[in-house]
Amino acid sequence: MRTLYPPIEPHEHGMLDVGDGHRIYWESCGDPLGKPVLFLHGGPGGGCTPRHRRLFDPAAYRIVLFDQRGCGRSRPHASSPDADLGTNTTWHLVADIERLREHLGVERWQLSGGSWGSTLALAYAQTHPDRVSEMVLRGIFTLRRGELDWYYGGGAGQLVPERWAEFVAPVPEDERDDLIEAYHRLLTHPDPAVREPAAVAWSTWEAATVTLLPHPALVEQFGRPEFATAFARIENHYFRHRGWLAEGQLLRNAARLADVPGVIVQGRYDLATPATTAWELHQAWPGSELVMVEGAGHAFDEPGILHHLIEASDRFRP
Repeated sequence: MRTLYPPIEPHEHGMLDVGDGHRIYWESCGDPLGKPVLFLHGGPGGGCTPRHRRLFDPAAYRIVLFDQRGCGRSRPHASSPDADLGTNTTWHLVADIERLREHLGVERWQLSGGSWGSTLALAYAQTHPDRVSEMVLRGIFTLRRGELDWYYGGGAGQLVPERWAEFVAPVPEDERDDLIEAYHRLLTHPDPAVREPAAVAWSTWEAATVTLLPHPALVEQFGRPEFATAFARIENHYFRHRGWLAEGQLLRNAARLADVPGVIVQGRYDLATPATTAWELHQAWPGSELVMVEGAGHAFDEPGILHHLIEASDRFRP
């Protein structure tokens, strides 16, 4: 069973001005002359971690990571009550990726991303297919209404009712018909005593449901107020606007990826992004391979999923 590569440190990093008052943190690890691969973190709003560097062979790849607008080490940080999310959209991030590619002098790169990272990878690759060599995607999420309704409308909650009760607790009972909209009101409330508990409830709902088995340390990490506030605000902002995507757009446009080979790694029992979306993407994307991982949920570092992610990236090594 494949495991993460040993820990590594960046050989280069910086802050890139992408306009609109935003500066994004980026870093490059591994072989500076290796094959470029870009890791796209989840959320949106999750940020990168040192563990993400270790998904790729550092002797073969030039491994590039960046924190998307408003989160991680990028600035301004969305945990600030006055942070403006108006210039934080899917298409701003697609443009940021292009600006980063040009800044680093990369001609084409492999994309790797899971959950929201798969959404962003698909949006970028369908916009700039000539800049993408391959893709390795996990836990496919395309922001269709049904996907959001499943996770924020009670479907997933039927499998974890105690966690669902904690998630809906901050919302008055007469406002629970649209929890994404109700949470928007809570997360933008002027009183921090309202905002902060709502952010923690939103963030820990995700942390409690992305692993097949309970992961208390992850729930604790997602419950830290600064992280939770930025994470919840950015996610809610994107989901309210359906990612600025037309319904079914990423599946409908998958034919644009005909010349981009890719591997889709999907946990059979993924509670956050059910397997049906990965199956539909595989059907729509010519040349894609679907690996359905039995006994696995959503998180990238569950053993079976991690094995297949690393195996796929190794397959695309030069």
